[in-house]
Amino acid sequence: MPTERDNKTDWSHLDAMTDEEAEDNALADADNPPMTEEQLRTAPRMPRVKVIRRALGLTQEEFSARYRIPLGTLLDWEQGRSEPDQPARAYLKVIAVDPEGTAKALVA
Repeated sequence: MPTERDNKTDWSHLDAMTDEEAEDNALADADNPPMTEEQLRTAPRMPRVKVIRRALGLTQEEFSARYRIPLGTLLDWEQGRSEPDQPARAYLKVIAVDPEGTAKALVA
């Protein structure tokens, strides 16, 4: 069965690189330059639903039921088939900040 390392990348060469060499190599890549400090600072931050769910120790089914997010929608977000719209991103931020309070509000 093929693995991630079964491609044409010379992993021994990359594994032998120092951190400084790897950074110099990345900086030299004109097709994919690293983001500047300004770009990083102003980049939109989107909550990653999978990270939030795992931090709460919930399965996809549990997260879906607890926060009333359709399971198919949650799966699509986690697998990158779609992205949460603006209201959903706001809802995910609320869940991330106060998961218990959010869950309690939905029961009331």
